[in-house]
Amino acid sequence: MRGVVWHQEGDKAVSDLLEGKRILIGITGSIAAFKAAQLVSHLRQRGASVHVVMTRHGAALVAPLTFATLSGNPVFIDPFENPSEPPLAHIELAKSADVVVVAPATANIIAKMAHGIADDLLSTTLLAVRCPIIVAPAMDADMYEHPATQTNLGILKDRGVTIVEPDVGWLASGRLGKGRLAPVERIIEAIERAIKPPLRDLEGVRMLITAGATREPIDAVRFLSNPSTGKMGCAIASAAIERGAAVTLVCGHIDVTPPKGAKVINVTTTRQMLCSILDELSKENYDVVIGAGAPCDFRPVEVTEGKLKRAEHERLRIELEPTPDIMAAVRERYKDLLLIGFAAEYGEPVAGATEKMHRKGLDMVVANDITRQGAGFGVDTNIVTIIRRDGVLEDLPIMSKLEVAHRLLNHVREMLIAKGTLKG
Repeated sequence: MRGVVWHQEGDKAVSDLLEGKRILIGITGSIAAFKAAQLVSHLRQRGASVHVVMTRHGAALVAPLTFATLSGNPVFIDPFENPSEPPLAHIELAKSADVVVVAPATANIIAKMAHGIADDLLSTTLLAVRCPIIVAPAMDADMYEHPATQTNLGILKDRGVTIVEPDVGWLASGRLGKGRLAPVERIIEAIERAIKPPLRDLEGVRMLITAGATREPIDAVRFLSNPSTGKMGCAIASAAIERGAAVTLVCGHIDVTPPKGAKVINVTTTRQMLCSILDELSKENYDVVIGAGAPCDFRPVEVTEGKLKRAEHERLRIELEPTPDIMAAVRERYKDLLLIGFAAEYGEPVAGATEKMHRKGLDMVVANDITRQGAGFGVDTNIVTIIRRDGVLEDLPIMSKLEVAHRLLNHVREMLIAKGTLKG
């Protein structure tokens, strides 16, 4: 699949957004510099003309020949050290680019960008750029979380620079923290959005979306839960905001940052999630509720005060009871809402998801087989089947969760038009 296909102009799907676009990649001295090779390769495969500028430290980590080979263009480093490079390369590179991407971006280049320092080819070029700029930080967690780095990122955001947040994971220092370069797919999504911003085709629509896992306490320190990270729910919220919707995000435990522009309500248990949803629905007129969260289906009948001590129990039996069924409870009280659920199934998902849709009174369900690689919890991709009560069914191949979100919202838009909530 080439390009993002998540909105439409007339009857023609928009795709191949990168075909013929000139993309300038800045590569700095982060250990993640080797990952930029995959980014350059994918962009070129999608038809983009890719040009690379490296800092000296970046070139010390990955040979410039690698990027020259992958991009099919010369790599620029420093015209003062390399007489073969044109002396005004920074001006030509800046003028000709449709998008500039700094990936990986160190704390050093972020600071230079924020304060207008131009002491090498990349920082000089960035001062001359007038097209969209995307920055994908990659560094140790302490450096990323340092107030100076966060302040500099804030300055860049205020200037309209897109920041592709790093992931949490194992870092080069051997510690676990936030600082891993974002996946290539997420960086490419940011590039595509910069080239062709989404249509504001959901203006005036109010959505309530759930995300993440609920936790049911066993004692003061233990709980029942599931591996949901909230990535799918937050992706839907982000896509809906981009397309003009007003979004309330009810979050259990999530491992990602909620999108800017969403009203965020944090909860812990399934009952708290249900109560928060019903409270919101009683106060505001919502058009759509999307249950992308993963509420825990069972909870202990009794919660132990304090902490259960291992030494006092050779075996421990915990009696469980069902938690409230959130989507069924919402449908019972609100008959006219567009209600959309998710069904994580083992094996063939369509039959189980269809039964769930009818049993809970959903208008649409998004089903996936969590045993398939790339479709389970905690990953950046998904493989889903969209099933609608009116008989429409769409199988989607593996794609990023943000792309899945936009495809889902295409269906939401169609259904809102059919209900008369939106104009076609």
